[in-house]
Amino acid sequence: MSNPNGPRKNWRGPTSRLLVFLVIAAVAGTLLNRAGRALGQDGRPAGFGRGMVEGALMPMAWPNLLIGRDVAIYSTENVGVPYKLGYTAGVNGCGALFFGVLYWRFNRWRKKGNSSPELGKRCVE
Repeated sequence: MSNPNGPRKNWRGPTSRLLVFLVIAAVAGTLLNRAGRALGQDGRPAGFGRGMVEGALMPMAWPNLLIGRDVAIYSTENVGVPYKLGYTAGVNGCGALFFGVLYWRFNRWRKKGNSSPELGKRCVE
């Protein structure tokens, strides 16, 4: 008979989170390469919108680059300043979203921790 109050395995642990992140990054890298090839055959230089998309997806290219897989993260055939503005906006938007969520999570964990009377005593002393 199993103990309903006994320890349970947490399937959302750090290892599974890392695995999910790597799978998402591999898919994003594949999509970046396919989109880059398809849009490169168009013949038109990349503009602001494509710069935003490539900038937002660029952080997902890092794990692919880390394992030696070449991923297109920047269009060399672009319209200049508008593309670069879009790319910068995409990178910063993705970073703000990621770090905003991370900050929100840490803030929640910190508030949960401080609600404990024992932790409150340690903080005051």
